Amino acid sequence: MQALFDDIITNWGTYMGVFTILYFLAILTVTVIIINNEEGATKTLGYLTLIWFVPLFGVVLYFSLGVNYRNNQMYSKKLLMNKDLEKGAEAYIEKISTEALSYKSAAVDQFKSLATLVGHDFADQISIGNKVEILINGENAFPNIIEALENAKETIHLEYYIIRNDKIGNQIKEILIRKAKEGVTVRLIYDDFGSKAIRGDYVAELKANGVLVYPFRKIIWIALANRLNYRNHRKIIVVDGRIGFVGGINIGDDYINLPDSKVYHRDMHMRVEGPVVYSLQYIFLCDWQFCSKEKLIVDPLFPNHMRQESGTIAQIAASGPDSKYPMIMYTVLRAIMLAKEEILITTPYFVPSESVMEAIKNAALSGVKVKLLVPYATNSLITQLASSSYYTALMNAGVEIYRYKKGFIHAKTSVFDGKFSIVGTANMDNRSFNLNFEVNGMLYDEALGQQMCDEFNKDLEHSVRLDPVEWERRSATQRFIEKVARLTSSLL
Repeated sequence: MQALFDDIITNWGTYMGVFTILYFLAILTVTVIIINNEEGATKTLGYLTLIWFVPLFGVVLYFSLGVNYRNNQMYSKKLLMNKDLEKGAEAYIEKISTEALSYKSAAVDQFKSLATLVGHDFADQISIGNKVEILINGENAFPNIIEALENAKETIHLEYYIIRNDKIGNQIKEILIRKAKEGVTVRLIYDDFGSKAIRGDYVAELKANGVLVYPFRKIIWIALANRLNYRNHRKIIVVDGRIGFVGGINIGDDYINLPDSKVYHRDMHMRVEGPVVYSLQYIFLCDWQFCSKEKLIVDPLFPNHMRQESGTIAQIAASGPDSKYPMIMYTVLRAIMLAKEEILITTPYFVPSESVMEAIKNAALSGVKVKLLVPYATNSLITQLASSSYYTALMNAGVEIYRYKKGFIHAKTSVFDGKFSIVGTANMDNRSFNLNFEVNGMLYDEALGQQMCDEFNKDLEHSVRLDPVEWERRSATQRFIEKVARLTSSLL
């Protein structure tokens, strides 16, 4: 050991020269990789600046958080698996869109191009004859979910970002075990990062009692950052292929406003019946095959639906690293462009892409009334600081910004002209648009649109509008901190 140390000291200049050459070769290689990744010019320039001016750390950070894995080998395999499932499901899904697109309604007429856009994804076809119920908060959502699970006869499919090992989490677990013992096929996908609280005994008990359980992208420490970046943020339940649930509510006591709850939790979910459930079922099955590698027989999983007369026209939009396009972001952009009168956006995390930010400002400057509702305080300080950095530009364009004070608002909803509404899992941030697996429900319905507007206005009663003059009185230090936080926006 002493001899090696003496050699390094003696030949220090030579070793440093070799290291410097290798380091610059590595930097040049990474530079080529970044340029070839086809990211936007701003993001590409940011990463190039990072690796050239922050030695070693910049390279490590890029490979940890900056690499675009959207089309890597793993997701290419998932796409092939999706295609195999698509062949079996196409008879059920493709037939549902033609009638809806030709249906005469103000909502469809105005937002038809959006429906066509989303329909480029096989599973995301618009459909007519659906029954939709808006569920406000966990205390309304969970009784509906439990009733559907209790009445299951054939299959229960659940896919969740967060499942907690608490009172409601254990109540759901007990129902799943009981239904599995009754002969119902129960499949559960949980995100291995978001649901880390159930990895041990909770999952073991489910498996021991006949519930089929798989984690989504199990956390492996050697690839930690890559796997943290691409999580399954979806919240899907499909019962017997006929009843579906989707929205922002995870499974946990903190999503229910109990008498002893420390923080009021405001959220929104949807219960759906009808052809739109085909889309939720297909999305779940694609993710199930990816996690379990189980080859499924499709026919029993897509039952004929009793269509509702004068039912809701609805559509599902899903996207993730396995998507050809970031369809959820495209949906938001197109809806903003098509709105003529009013846009109401509720999101717990507002760190928009440059294109979404510009679209919102463009709409406001064009005379569309735009209102943005965000939490007064979030559970992520850096995200809150980054969000704050956008407010001045939005208010200068005429956007009204409200901050919810009653508790924490976790709903991810939008309403456009009271005709087209979105309820789902996706936040208004880069992580939802480009990194995570997400799913949104979309409603082309004026009655439900009015209900969504009413709920938004109720939330405004518990909110304070941001005063542009008062906001500009923030200290220079505060503004600087917000801008520094914004530099991380592509990672938030």
